[in-house]
Amino acid sequence: MKDGIRTRDLLRADLVRVHAILGYPPRRGLRFWFGLVSPRMLPVFLIRLASLSAYVHLASLGRLISAMNCMVFGIEVALRCRIGGGLYLPHTHGTVIGAVEIGKNASIYQGVTLGARDLGAAFSASHRPTIGDDVMLGAGAVVLGGVRVGNGAVVGANAVVISDVPEGCLAIGVPARVVPRAGAGSVTP
Repeated sequence: MKDGIRTRDLLRADLVRVHAILGYPPRRGLRFWFGLVSPRMLPVFLIRLASLSAYVHLASLGRLISAMNCMVFGIEVALRCRIGGGLYLPHTHGTVIGAVEIGKNASIYQGVTLGARDLGAAFSASHRPTIGDDVMLGAGAVVLGGVRVGNGAVVGANAVVISDVPEGCLAIGVPARVVPRAGAGSVTP
């Protein structure tokens, strides 16, 4: 049940971050966990539940939970994608997450696509993106291939990223060009 404890810790980090971003007063006990029912947290909860199911060798259940998340919230997430705590999804519709890994405190807006550049690509770091800690992916952003988006980077709305984005930089345009950000640090919407 070691991964069950890890999943609980990830959910706690997700809830703490959402409460902080939305300015909720600090909550404890059951009132804290009731935050999972909000439209910003329920898709994250289903992502964590599907991942846990796959980890404990119930991949069919994980796929079913993931399909339900896709039908209800419009977000498709690969079961193999490792996602750190503090995930924030303000809006989910049209979002596809096929990355290898997403670091902690990621903010992913609606319509984001993280995936392979070619059809039938293996689920590996050479074909799928890796997203660092404290990254914000703007609405409609597309990150394709075995690229790395560094810690604290921001990918602007509708940018198409096909090469690495260094730590603390901003990627904008089609195809995305990288520009340094003034005062780059932790990104919180």
